[in-house]
Amino acid sequence: MEAAIQRPEAQRMGFFTDTTVCIGCKACEVACKQWNDLPADEHQPASSYDNTRTLSASTWRHVRFVETLTIPDAPEPTLNLVEAALGAELDRWVFMSDVCKHCTNAGCLDACPTGALIRTEFDTVIVQPDVCNGCGYCIPSCPFGVIDRDPFDGRAAKCTLCYDRLEDGLEPACAKACPTDSIQFGPYDELVERAKGRVATLTERGIEGAYLYGAGDGPGDDLAGGLGAFFLLTESPEVYGLPAQADSPSQQNGPIANATGVAASVVAIGVALASFAAAYRRRK
Repeated sequence: MEAAIQRPEAQRMGFFTDTTVCIGCKACEVACKQWNDLPADEHQPASSYDNTRTLSASTWRHVRFVETLTIPDAPEPTLNLVEAALGAELDRWVFMSDVCKHCTNAGCLDACPTGALIRTEFDTVIVQPDVCNGCGYCIPSCPFGVIDRDPFDGRAAKCTLCYDRLEDGLEPACAKACPTDSIQFGPYDELVERAKGRVATLTERGIEGAYLYGAGDGPGDDLAGGLGAFFLLTESPEVYGLPAQADSPSQQNGPIANATGVAASVVAIGVALASFAAAYRRRK
């Protein structure tokens, strides 16, 4: 979709998040909230170290805390799943800083009836709060569960990739604050090449499970047309709370709707031609 804001010298910008060097410090979350003046989340110490739990209208960056468990071999054939889970041991922590993906085929943008969601000159997707009417159509249209409505005013909100900072040539606050360069920002094509090189390096070191999620896929295999914010993962996407397939409802139903529309048009044309033919025969 064409960008709503034009600037000849602008190019696509994005995020590359390398989960192998994320330490779960949440500096990106704090920086995002501070720069965008977002309210703090209620702390829930009894349930998890991860107090923010998920992306929301007030949390545009979220560091996931994933516990990978090792289930010991069953001492007896009768050991059930509940007993196995109780006997599981924490193997290691896996961290991932999640964010809006700024999809090439953005379901939220397709679903918005007011034009509140637009594509910028940096090929990012942002919400215009003064145009949003709070209808919520964008929420189920996001396959990643990113966008949400503010509980106080009802308007949609999500990561803007710090559009105000990009306009001044600055990197987003989260990338600026990341102490390990887990979050990397820059021109999209350069990030993809850098990420591919990182995967190759990890593979050479024996980490054969490293791969890119949302970038570098072949035609037809890309997620939502390609993600403006993509990730290097070492586990399956579901472990990080990410979907293996990521087409929005409008994109999934598009081919069916188009085919139905074409078929209906053909039928309508056929009926019209038959009516004209019948009328012509009556005149004769």
